[in-house]
Amino acid sequence: MRKKILYTGAILGCLAVILGAFGAHGLKNTLNSDQLISFETGVRYQMYHALFLLFLGSSAFVAPKMQKLIYIFILWGTVLFSGSIYVLATNDMTSFDFKTIAFVTPIGGTLLIIGWIVLIVSFFRTKVDKMA
Repeated sequence: MRKKILYTGAILGCLAVILGAFGAHGLKNTLNSDQLISFETGVRYQMYHALFLLFLGSSAFVAPKMQKLIYIFILWGTVLFSGSIYVLATNDMTSFDFKTIAFVTPIGGTLLIIGWIVLIVSFFRTKVDKMA
């Protein structure tokens, strides 16, 4: 599971760099400033959680069961949160009105928050001796 978490973190991080560059260079003449700011927010949160997964996959302080649970929350939270922001920011470029699925963004954000809370709970459950 750790390897899967690390791979996922690395892939999300790489995609965040690619999407960030695409947003800064490929979309700067297409999107208005508010749309670009939204797109950048999606990229930023994707990168934060890519780094989170890299930490999680390399941490000996989080039990494997908890790692798996956190991984699921963070992966789906990132996909729903950042993914929905990407499509909402570029909504004017498509024929489909993505505003009809805007409710997905707060669901993704909630999953990210739950992932962080599960990490905190995991730290509380870790014996101090194990951390030394």
